[in-house]
Amino acid sequence: MAFVQFSQVSLAFGNRDILKNVSVNLKTGTKAALTGANGAGKSTLIKIMAGLIEPDSGTCVAERGARIAYLPQSGLTHRGRSLMEEADTAFQFGYEIQAEIDRIGDELKKNPPNMQRLLERHSELLIKLEDSGWHRRAAAAESVLLGLGFSREDFEKRTEEFSGGWQMRIALAKALMQNPDILLLDEPTNYLDIEARTWLEQFLQNFKGAFLLVSHDRYFLDVTINEVYELFGGDLKHYPGNFTHYEKVRAVELQTLIDSYEQQQKEIQKLEDFIRRFGFKASKAAQAQERQKMLDKMVRIEIPESLKKIHFTFPAAPHAGRLVLTLDNVSKSYDGEHMVLDNFNLVVENGERLVVAGRNGAGKSTLLKIAAGVDQNFTGEIKLGAGVKIGYFSQDSAETIAGSQTIIDYIESAAPMELVPKVRDMLGAFLFRGDDVFKSLDVLSGGEKSRVALLCLLLRPVNLLLLDEPTNHLDMHSKDVLLSALKDFGGSVIFVSHDRGFIEGLATRVLELTPGQFRNFPGNYAYYLQRLADEEAGTVGEFSFGTAVPAVTVSETGTAAAAETGAQSSGQLSWEEEKRTKAERRKKEKLVQQLEAEIDRTEKQKAACESQMADPAVYTDGEKCRKVQEQISEITALLDNLNEQWEQAAEQLL
Repeated sequence: MAFVQFSQVSLAFGNRDILKNVSVNLKTGTKAALTGANGAGKSTLIKIMAGLIEPDSGTCVAERGARIAYLPQSGLTHRGRSLMEEADTAFQFGYEIQAEIDRIGDELKKNPPNMQRLLERHSELLIKLEDSGWHRRAAAAESVLLGLGFSREDFEKRTEEFSGGWQMRIALAKALMQNPDILLLDEPTNYLDIEARTWLEQFLQNFKGAFLLVSHDRYFLDVTINEVYELFGGDLKHYPGNFTHYEKVRAVELQTLIDSYEQQQKEIQKLEDFIRRFGFKASKAAQAQERQKMLDKMVRIEIPESLKKIHFTFPAAPHAGRLVLTLDNVSKSYDGEHMVLDNFNLVVENGERLVVAGRNGAGKSTLLKIAAGVDQNFTGEIKLGAGVKIGYFSQDSAETIAGSQTIIDYIESAAPMELVPKVRDMLGAFLFRGDDVFKSLDVLSGGEKSRVALLCLLLRPVNLLLLDEPTNHLDMHSKDVLLSALKDFGGSVIFVSHDRGFIEGLATRVLELTPGQFRNFPGNYAYYLQRLADEEAGTVGEFSFGTAVPAVTVSETGTAAAAETGAQSSGQLSWEEEKRTKAERRKKEKLVQQLEAEIDRTEKQKAACESQMADPAVYTDGEKCRKVQEQISEITALLDNLNEQWEQAAEQLL
């Protein structure tokens, strides 16, 4: 059994203790996560285990010949070889073992006096080489590369042709191909789409060695690990069980600390308020100074960021009709030959949370750009519902963040008045804590700018959010805060994400894209995955979430096919019947849209009349006041009638 044991490891940066007498034992079969607040020292500890950093004190004991593979968060690039040639470098250990086997073979031919020892070593190396899987390296490399999203066409591409995210996939692939005794992974899912994450989950579940990983993906941790190490204040504590179990146990364990923290925060707030109000008044200066001394002497209680209760809500979403977005026969190609979207159709209703799924290159980001009006080079038609206001976030949003303003000034200037007092908490939720809020926009990294852009967007009063990878630069706690806010959001959301836990917590419908094709799954993400599993097995299973199987609209060439409903069991509709049914539905949808537009126009008329009642020239003149009141009564009656018509028309679409 391979093992690596670290005992009483300590490390300090200046006067700050990062690690204090930390001990970890990794052995064959260990499936562990390392967690802790940002800056707690997780990456530092993993680098010590990988032999990249020397601790101030402590010991490391490892089984002779135990192999360790390490993947950092970022920063690795590859060049000078094809992808498959680069993959083969992961098997260097095998080439070295084979070279030693050959050397010993040459020695044995000379009939040396130490032949018995050489024979034992030769046998030991042969077994080690066989167990490592080195002889099956070509098949292993192909399996891992395909699993992580590379295509066979990529195998001969030069590694320098791959982008930064794919460079990290190459590095991850090489770490996995080594089939090491100990695998150390620091944020391995950062650059993976959901299909590659699912493959990695299965790989780690079947991995025979030991692994320790850092990740901000709760679902990924729950399905891969069975123990958790938490770094907190330089100390390391061990918890058996998956990550959700750890969170529950830790929350109970720290409840007293949390209560004390919250009480201290209230006391700090009171002291700071007094100093702010009276610090410059001569009569109160002494008292203000005394309170400042109390603050300076106070031993601050710290708790992990994941246990701090931060919650924020969006500004109220403007009123919108039932249909918020319609795409009719939208087609898009970048080269004139390969269709990314081909006669694509979509209707989004108010309140929906639609996740767009599909492999990289399927057109997910393209679809959001078109819907947001950023990309107008397409054919087809896009119609926004009455009163729809779009908020769009993509990784390119970071490019708009620039200037000498501090982060807090920039966010406060964008926030509605009622949210200004909560800006510090919201910045904390998006990983800007302490003095970070005073950084100027010009010095921020790309990831920091993305977080600023996302927060700024969420502060605007919109009713349709288009979000392309909103969780990319967030930790687990920040994702939870964002997810909670999106669940409470009063509008509609169309989003792309590779975080399965985030998708499962938010999505109410799944749109699956493949190049030039699309399928619509009215149901949550769990239903979508079950449906795929049933299709792969050649069966269509019962919907296991309490009701009959929802309809699934399928388009193989971009033209919507008949929905798979319970009616299919009694025979497919004829072509004419289907055509007539679709025509009738389009008429009903058009009527609903017309009524929504009329309701929106009438509501604006009513609001204009009501604003007149606040005009002194009106409310001080009895005759004018009476006329405006009559108008309001007439408009109200009309509005009631329109709403009744809308309800009847909308019911016919259900």
